[in-house]
Amino acid sequence: MVAACRDPVVQRFTRIPADYGEVHGRAFIAGAPGRRARGESLELAVAPADDGRLLGAIGLMMDRHDAGRAEIGYWVGPWARNAGVAGRALALLSRWALGPAGLARLDLNASVANAASIRVAERCGYVREGTLRKAWFRGPAREDLAVFSLLQEDLAEQS
Repeated sequence: MVAACRDPVVQRFTRIPADYGEVHGRAFIAGAPGRRARGESLELAVAPADDGRLLGAIGLMMDRHDAGRAEIGYWVGPWARNAGVAGRALALLSRWALGPAGLARLDLNASVANAASIRVAERCGYVREGTLRKAWFRGPAREDLAVFSLLQEDLAEQS
């Protein structure tokens, strides 16, 4: 997990701290059950069914003002990129969130410079709603965020 979170691409397009280390990883993992129990978030490891290799992570961050809405985010380690990992994880969690979990809307934001993430969102049926100008700051300058959503109706149309 530490190696993935120190990867330049993960660092560039997430809010993971630049100095991410084992202490961060252990705290994140230890805090996940409490955040889930409080209804704040659901963080999941992305791994093959046949072994415990970490390929990436995906999660839902609940909107604290709207129980039917969450933001979805993900990253994939450099050793697992270009193998469809992000797309499979996004499709699975999105269908569960908008189906059995009962959410009405998922939001997905990606830096306009993150072409890979934008392709994944589009392939999974997310609808681009617009651009938040200069909404992302990871240094050295602010950049635009592409805003996507997926609704229960969108899944019905895809079936």
